[in-house]
Amino acid sequence: MNTGKTSAGILLYRKQGTQLEVFLVHPGGPFWAKKDDASWSIPKGEYEGDADALEAAKREFTEETSFSAAGAFVPLTPLSQPSGKVISAWAVAGDVDAGKLRSNMFWMEWPPKSGKQQEFPEVDRGEWFDLQSARRKLVPGQVPFLTELESISAQLGPE
Repeated sequence: MNTGKTSAGILLYRKQGTQLEVFLVHPGGPFWAKKDDASWSIPKGEYEGDADALEAAKREFTEETSFSAAGAFVPLTPLSQPSGKVISAWAVAGDVDAGKLRSNMFWMEWPPKSGKQQEFPEVDRGEWFDLQSARRKLVPGQVPFLTELESISAQLGPE
C-alpha cells in the first residue's frame, strides 16, 4: 500500500569509544505521553514529492530539535512503513546536547470532542541511545535504519 506520502529524516550518530550511539526523539502530544518502547523516531517529517528530500530532512531535523545537522550525509535505504508512507533517511555524524532540544509546536483538539484546541510540542524530548537500546525504543518500521547504519559503521569516519 503506497499512500504517496513521503517523509525524510536524519539519523544523527556519534561514536563513544568503539560504541555507536544514535540520537532519537520522542513524539510530543497526549497520544504519546505514556508510551516509550517502540515509540521513538528519527527526527523526520513529510515533504512534497517534488521537494529535495535531503533538504527536507535537514529542515525537519531543525524544526523538531532546534539543532542543525551538517557534515557528510550518507543516504540510507528508504523504508516503506505499514501506513504506506516511504521514509528516506541520511546518517550523519554529530553531537548535540539532548537537554537543549526545543521543538516546534502543533495544535490539536484535546481532550477529544471537547472543542478545545491545545498546543503541544511536536517532539517532547531527545536522547542518545546505544544501538541495542535504540532498537527497543525506535518504532519498528524504522529499525532497519539502525541495522544499515551498523553494517556501514566501519566505513564511517568519527564525528
